[in-house]
Amino acid sequence: MGEERIRIGGDLPVRRLGYGTAQLTGPGYWGPRGDPRDAVAVLRRAVERGVTLIDTADNYGPSIAEELVARALHPYPEGLLIATKGGVVRTGDQAWHIAGRPEQLRAMCEASLRRLRLDTIGLYQLHRLDPEVPAAEQLGALDELRAQGKIRHIGLDTVTVEQLASALESTGIAAVQNRYNLLDRGSEALLELCEARGIAFLPWFPLGNGSLTSDPVCAEVAAAHGATPGQIALAWLLRRSPVLCPTPGTGSLAHLDENLDSAGVRLTDEDMSCLDALGGVPQVTPRRGRRSAPPV
Repeated sequence: MGEERIRIGGDLPVRRLGYGTAQLTGPGYWGPRGDPRDAVAVLRRAVERGVTLIDTADNYGPSIAEELVARALHPYPEGLLIATKGGVVRTGDQAWHIAGRPEQLRAMCEASLRRLRLDTIGLYQLHRLDPEVPAAEQLGALDELRAQGKIRHIGLDTVTVEQLASALESTGIAAVQNRYNLLDRGSEALLELCEARGIAFLPWFPLGNGSLTSDPVCAEVAAAHGATPGQIALAWLLRRSPVLCPTPGTGSLAHLDENLDSAGVRLTDEDMSCLDALGGVPQVTPRRGRRSAPPV
């Protein structure tokens, strides 16, 4: 893997190409996916390949992904950052409910600490801002958890520029996660704010959720490098901005290796110009209790 790194929160150095755990669970991120020993093997291979950022969430499964992370990697090697999320409750494979009351966030964090077998979660991300709870109360709960030593840094998932700017007025934000990839630039302005403030940006659906395979420009660049479209998409993210930290997920050892090998793809200025010209559709943030595309 390439050696490009970023310091999450200014003090946690990680390699920018990480690994996401959503694909270790069943369809709709609900229930188990196959033999758990396969998931353990993928997680261990990721770390063997040099991954130092593992991104998970309490509602993947729910609980299953966090439990697999602990089963595979605990005791955690020095320098490995486990990032998780709270603030969404699952009641079915297509049912996602935003839950941001302070008592809910505290209970979710405590449960994640137990499942992950951690005393402190390096990066704890609010999976969605709850529109029915004042943002100050949600961030205040996370600040309390940080003051208690239960989390080290706070992150936000799926926010607007205005929401991030407002949050930064009251507390430190180390990372954000929004949908962003080669074909979807709806969070471009948010990326610019992250660059200006030194905030890590973990793009979800970094491989376009399968849409990249049919793009002719991406395919042409991939052919020129003897690479796959997915590798080109990840290489583009790594070069696009020094704060981008893609964490592609997979349950396959072969696909994991393919993703991690993208760090070795060196795109030319001409490649970047062609790829930069591609565009996408802005994201839509799901409302509380709405059945929708799953949070990731």
